[in-house]
Amino acid sequence: MLMRRLIQLHLGLCLFGFALALMVRATLGLDPWNVFQQGLTGLTGLTLGQTSIAIGVVIMLAWIPLRQKPGYGTLANIFVIGLMVDVSLAVLPVFEGLALRSVMMVAGVVLNAIACAAYIGAGMGTGPRDGLMTGLHERLGWSIRVSRLSIEATVLVAGWLLGGVVGIGTVLYALAMGPLVQFFLPMFTLSPPLKVSPAPSSS
Repeated sequence: MLMRRLIQLHLGLCLFGFALALMVRATLGLDPWNVFQQGLTGLTGLTLGQTSIAIGVVIMLAWIPLRQKPGYGTLANIFVIGLMVDVSLAVLPVFEGLALRSVMMVAGVVLNAIACAAYIGAGMGTGPRDGLMTGLHERLGWSIRVSRLSIEATVLVAGWLLGGVVGIGTVLYALAMGPLVQFFLPMFTLSPPLKVSPAPSSS
């Protein structure tokens, strides 16, 4: 069972990185965290994957006062996604035409949801950004909804100001991810889950 969890976890994380690269190439907008990370790439000169890894490490430090406990999946989330984003961007072409870009955007969102369901369902630890959200919920008494909205609104605005791409894809991601992950999660949830971290959320 452990081997199955590890395989599902890593395949999910690799798919997540590939899906993100599809959305980047579609140039129709990204999810809030990646708008922020995309904005930082222009400021720092790092690749998107390198920026994702760096932000993940910084967020992990914020877990300390929030008393969150990482699992193996938390660390894998940081590094596997970042590496896969850069590999995928290196091989994916620039998409031409609104129709193709729209198809790639929708494909990226759907694949992203499948990827989330896969790595969450493996039960080996939340992603660093999810742990930040649940940590605020547990330590400050904020609801999950308020925690998520506060964090994502902040990084979205900051990313937009830094030059990250906000567009229809950002709206599509916000509206579709929750229902899609909820739909796919039962297909990937392995039971019983490993008790290695706080209960994961859908992003």
